[in-house]
Amino acid sequence: MPVLCLKVDVDTLRGTLEGTPRLVELFRRENVGATFLFSMGPDHTGRALKRIFRPGFLAKVRRTSVRSNYGLKTLLYGTLLPGPDIGRRGAEVMRATRDAGFECGIHCWDHVAWQDGVMHKPDAWGRAQMQHAHDRFIDVFGSAAQTCGAAGWQMSRDALRAQGTLGYRYASDARADSASSGPFWPLVKAEPMPVVQIPTTLPTLDEMIGLAGCTADNVHERLLAMTAQDRRDHVFTLHAELEGMALLPVMERLIAGWREQGYELISTGQYFDRLDVNALPFCEVEWGTLAGRSGTLIKQGTPYLANLEQSLRR
Repeated sequence: MPVLCLKVDVDTLRGTLEGTPRLVELFRRENVGATFLFSMGPDHTGRALKRIFRPGFLAKVRRTSVRSNYGLKTLLYGTLLPGPDIGRRGAEVMRATRDAGFECGIHCWDHVAWQDGVMHKPDAWGRAQMQHAHDRFIDVFGSAAQTCGAAGWQMSRDALRAQGTLGYRYASDARADSASSGPFWPLVKAEPMPVVQIPTTLPTLDEMIGLAGCTADNVHERLLAMTAQDRRDHVFTLHAELEGMALLPVMERLIAGWREQGYELISTGQYFDRLDVNALPFCEVEWGTLAGRSGTLIKQGTPYLANLEQSLRR
């Protein structure tokens, strides 16, 4: 039976306080597993508007009804309104998510700052952001996070290195869009990185809606057609601000459809527990683009030859 992992990125305070509990209720009712990755620091969503000149950004804003999904107040955080501390104000919801039986991990410290800065700021800046999130997670949960997934799938070479010092079992930072993609050991210019990657293999709803006749009413049909044709293990990333709110009915239809297709719906942590990590391929990390998403992001590249993999493992 193929598995389909549900990975929930929680970007904002609103997504933490409103979207996350709704998804927890849905997943418990449907008895499915999921991993929730929380933003642990300030909500500076309003500062994302400075991306206005980035290719594809305005088109995405128009397609995905950003104001209605995120709310006007959220879109002012970090500009006209001070950015609230998500980790402090959302701590009870985060712990309740864990207590409901769901794996919890780190998404970032400051979502907008990470997305816009990690590839351009000094290595020390990225490590400080990761350490802040690590420390706050311990404050909230009483123990260190076992997993992480980068905001906007943005990672630098040094940030990948730093994951090894923070004790993560695995990470889910990368995207993968080929039939041969799946869990892998990342390489950057032939340098082995210390933490296994479990990449997102399916497009997100906000990448699909508004393109090629795709709407909120039929997006589940498009996604289900993909998983029916490409029957293998998958990772689907959803957002507390979207599938946990206005697109919650879409999530319900996807769960029903994936079950009909024979998928087992589990968390990325449950999936990792089943892997033979010593048998995973080494793949070069690439930075590139994906349809429906602005900017560049980290992607799974081509696997190295088996003999090279064996020499690196030794």
